Amino acid sequence: MSESLHVVCPHCHTTNRVQSSQLGSAPDCGSCHRPLFTGHSTALDEAAFDRHVGRNQIPVLVDFWAPWCGPCIQMAPAFEQAAAQLEPQFRLAKVDTEAVPALGARFGIRSIPTLALFSAGREVARQAGAMGSADIVRWAKAQLP
Repeated sequence: MSESLHVVCPHCHTTNRVQSSQLGSAPDCGSCHRPLFTGHSTALDEAAFDRHVGRNQIPVLVDFWAPWCGPCIQMAPAFEQAAAQLEPQFRLAKVDTEAVPALGARFGIRSIPTLALFSAGREVARQAGAMGSADIVRWAKAQLP
């Protein structure tokens, strides 16, 4: 039996109800009609972050980064490759700690890049340092039952 899940649109940030059995069938947003899963990460500001972490019923993997950070820039393509592999079981998002310093402060981000995994609105795991796409995928999947 398929359960109904809340999935936040990466484009307009509207919360959608999607049957779990339909996640892999390229569901569209009921509001903006764009794909709910694009195989790419979503850049979040503070309001969008709160909505994605608080309302998504799929885990949200967040890359806290900054544009001046060399390892962050190096890891960016690997994070995008991981998004293509982890969606639709995960939502991948990026928070630019330079543009949205309040989020970095709220979560005590001390080094970047830092990956934080959120499930049911709470942080469940954190990993600092740049990783390749296979390591990101393996780490994310290993954090959840």
